[in-house]
Amino acid sequence: MHATLPLLIQTDFPPLRRRALETLQVNLGYRCNQRCQHCHVGASPDRTEQMDEATLALLLGVLEARSVATLDVTGGAPELHPQFRRLVTEARALGVHVIDRCNLTILSEPGQEDLAEFLAAHQVEITASLPCYLEENVDRQRGSGVFARSIDGLLRLNVLGYGAPGSPLVLNLVYNPQGPSLPPPQAALEADYKRELAARYGIVFNRLYTLTNMPIQRFGSMLVSKRQFAPYMQLLRKNFRPENLEAVMCRTLVSVDWQGNLYDCDFNQMLDLPARPAEGVSRLHLRDLLTSGLDGAPIRVADHCYGCTAGQGSSCGGALGAGEIAALAPRPQAAE
Repeated sequence: MHATLPLLIQTDFPPLRRRALETLQVNLGYRCNQRCQHCHVGASPDRTEQMDEATLALLLGVLEARSVATLDVTGGAPELHPQFRRLVTEARALGVHVIDRCNLTILSEPGQEDLAEFLAAHQVEITASLPCYLEENVDRQRGSGVFARSIDGLLRLNVLGYGAPGSPLVLNLVYNPQGPSLPPPQAALEADYKRELAARYGIVFNRLYTLTNMPIQRFGSMLVSKRQFAPYMQLLRKNFRPENLEAVMCRTLVSVDWQGNLYDCDFNQMLDLPARPAEGVSRLHLRDLLTSGLDGAPIRVADHCYGCTAGQGSSCGGALGAGEIAALAPRPQAAE
């Protein structure tokens, strides 16, 4: 796989500083039941990295000590971690809001038959990847049969009350472009998704988040192989909007890897660009949050940060702004 950090590290991206910590986004490990071509983590069924019990216990201690509002759990497929349910249960007991980054097919994996009911019982917010509402597009990007299993998962969540009007069970979907283009305006695509999924399958959900593909890991390597890396970076730079700097997730979120190391965002984690340490400290770790915060600390930036600030902007919570974007990918069209 081609390394993209050498192509990104020299940058003129504007400097940023942190605000008060609101969210810990924790990667429990890289094992996944899927192997998606756009995956910026490089997750797959072959990966074995996972957070150990001591680090999990430390994580729970940090949530309590820092009064963190939100725990955003990701992977890989985070549900495959043997202590996933313990983490969710104990975090909720602390009053922490929990988000599960779910790929939907995990709900039908052997041994996960009661996962949906567990998530509902603990009122876990689900943010689920569904890169299109058309079967052929999803299976091309994520593998044969993934779309059908994803639809089955969404229907099961709907039965439990996820996504229903007035329900406390929140179900959000995530869209990624199929290739080196920016996502369409989020509000318009959300309307398309809601119309098509309701008409075709009777599915409801709360929000659609449109995410820009980052030029790192598996997707970045593909761009290099196809000689599309430079044109894609030009697209991101061309669509840079400085107003998006106010809302980027790295200002209030800390990303934690499976070993407990701290990063300014999940993308920096995948590039191994750790959060800037204090003087005399080699690398920041979860244990450092027990004694001090990161308020006002400088954020590590590189050229991939243009992906979060291009056009309408992009973060783990979807678009940052409401403006139209130049050079957009077309919205998926319904089959005739």
